[in-house]
Amino acid sequence: MRGHILRWAGALAALLLAVGSFTGARTAAYAESNGGVRVMPLGDSITDGITVPGGYRIGLWQRFARDGYKVDFVGSLSNGPATLGDHDHEGHSGWRIDQIDANVAGWLRAYTPHTVLLHIGTNDVIQNHDLANAPARLSALIDHITASVPAAEVFVATIIPLAGSAQEANVRAFNAAIPGMVQSKAAAGEHVHLVDMHAAVTTADLADGVHPNAAGYDKMAATWYAALKSVPGSIGDTGGGGTTSGAIHAVGANKCLDVPNSTRNNGTQLQIYDCDGGAGQTWSASNGRLTVYDGAKCLDAYDNQTTAGTKVEIWDCNGGANQQWQLGPDGAITGVQSGLCLDVTGASTANGAPVQLWPCNGGGNQKWSLT
Repeated sequence: MRGHILRWAGALAALLLAVGSFTGARTAAYAESNGGVRVMPLGDSITDGITVPGGYRIGLWQRFARDGYKVDFVGSLSNGPATLGDHDHEGHSGWRIDQIDANVAGWLRAYTPHTVLLHIGTNDVIQNHDLANAPARLSALIDHITASVPAAEVFVATIIPLAGSAQEANVRAFNAAIPGMVQSKAAAGEHVHLVDMHAAVTTADLADGVHPNAAGYDKMAATWYAALKSVPGSIGDTGGGGTTSGAIHAVGANKCLDVPNSTRNNGTQLQIYDCDGGAGQTWSASNGRLTVYDGAKCLDAYDNQTTAGTKVEIWDCNGGANQQWQLGPDGAITGVQSGLCLDVTGASTANGAPVQLWPCNGGGNQKWSLT
């Protein structure tokens, strides 16, 4: 009888995985962007939250809010309850590794996440889809993510257990390849981190043999949170105001916004240079301002101008409109009053290229991330 029930539950779960979430309307992303560190929950229905709309994202968000982290979930899908403060994600019900891989570059271009939470492979197991090569497909997916957003922190989870014994054996075989895979990529300089999610959840935490119940999802949330806190900068800094700080990267060029020689002189024009972690590349974002390292100087449009080609400089923080900026979910840093974007002239990637304001046209030279 138990085996019959498990087979029935597995069939139902597979149907749900294929059909997708039946709860929670999906709306356009961006609506809930709060300027915090962009985190992309990426995967299948376990990321979406079948059985508990919002899934692990609920408990994870609540931990962020409790501890003062300012995080912006990003993705093209949106669902979950009001207790989930930001509903955006890339959890595609029924999708395998190859299906995520076929679309991930576009999502990463659109949302430029600083942190990616990857839990994928369950549908490969359930569908018995070329399991021998599933680890290789996961490795290729991780490589495509790190190539698209090289400055991003990518957290790769082992997949959670399945109730069926034969499927669970395949889960364990798949998971066994992941630690060495992640270790080799990290050793090569990629920002890739292992999360042992399989150990965090038991079959008793599953609502239907595949998807966690509320308690299981909260165990996932706790595990993600511990992993994120172990990597400095992956979810920004705490401090009540939710300030994020670090380097502003030109996404396409892998260069950083730099104050030459770390000078604090008013009128210093900003440039891009290789990211070396110097004080002149350390910024914080708070209340619409981008403030350089000592908190006393702000990113400023020269003489409060709003014309194309205006130099971008630093000046004393005086709250002027020319110091008000927003870092949008598309990665553009926009002068709030002007509609102009922070731009590298001529799309240059050479050290010392001046940073100016130009009409926002979506070019790669206007794509930035604050880490």
